[in-house]
Amino acid sequence: MTMSIPPRVSPGISPEISVVIPCRNEEANAALIAAAVIAQLEQVSDSFDIIFIDNASTDRTVAIIREMCAADPRIRLIVNTRNFGQMRSPTHAIFEASGDAVIAMCADFQDSPELLPRFVERWRAGVDIVLGVREKEKSTFLFGSLRRLFYAISRKVGEYPIIPNATGFGLYDRKVVRTIAAMKEPEPFFRGMLVETGYSTEIIPYPRPGRLRGLSNNNFFTLLDFALSGLASSSKNLIRLPFFVAGFCGVLTGLTILAALIAAVVGTPSTPWLIAGAVELQFALLFGFLGLIGDQVRLTSERTRGTPLVVERERVNFPQDY
Repeated sequence: MTMSIPPRVSPGISPEISVVIPCRNEEANAALIAAAVIAQLEQVSDSFDIIFIDNASTDRTVAIIREMCAADPRIRLIVNTRNFGQMRSPTHAIFEASGDAVIAMCADFQDSPELLPRFVERWRAGVDIVLGVREKEKSTFLFGSLRRLFYAISRKVGEYPIIPNATGFGLYDRKVVRTIAAMKEPEPFFRGMLVETGYSTEIIPYPRPGRLRGLSNNNFFTLLDFALSGLASSSKNLIRLPFFVAGFCGVLTGLTILAALIAAVVGTPSTPWLIAGAVELQFALLFGFLGLIGDQVRLTSERTRGTPLVVERERVNFPQDY
């Protein structure tokens, strides 16, 4: 595959646009997605690079990308020492990108490369975050139900809204990336953190094209893990939920003791009410202590963050000052 080299590929010059493509066992798609991205971005920019980050592929994905790196200095590669998951690995590459704007997308053509020029156009018009949002998700009844449940819970308990069907595919201004990097989140739920920053956001709906080849690396358990991590990352209310349960049990205890007093006054047995009140009081104390412990865990986590997102095995085509 022959690729033209644009004027600005000097190691000392940061590109205008960096495209981050996480991959795992994408030997069928790596070269095709790179060619598709290049074809789209060459229409709107002469200064861009593509950063693949490989999450412990067991096929020829890394070898194929190395060959592309040798043919085109705009293509770069980060190889992880192991599989660091769907949150940490892409986020690490986004933080390592040096473009004035960073585009994140999948390697398997679930994200449409044809949207990239429009992303760039809206960013140049002053929008800080441009997100591609799938118009309709193809999934089983179980996955669809779980997805709707996730969004419903997020709306109720989250400190900021999660955009339904936004996967993180989109463009982020450099200042957005710097803000998220400064949060030092060890398990970054990136699509939620984008909204948390408060920067201007524009949504571009698009039909899901489906995978070009191969099978998804996701299964029920990986998606469940992703959803739980997202909820934990986007809401402090969950960890404080025991406080609300303790408060409810405390009110219930008071009402039960009041009922015991009334029973004693009118001459009916009050012992069952007192037993019920004692049990409710124990639950109130238990959940109160759980709430305190949970909040202390949260504060400790926020004060001691410092775990690296990934450990790199090698880099290809990165200048020394990256």
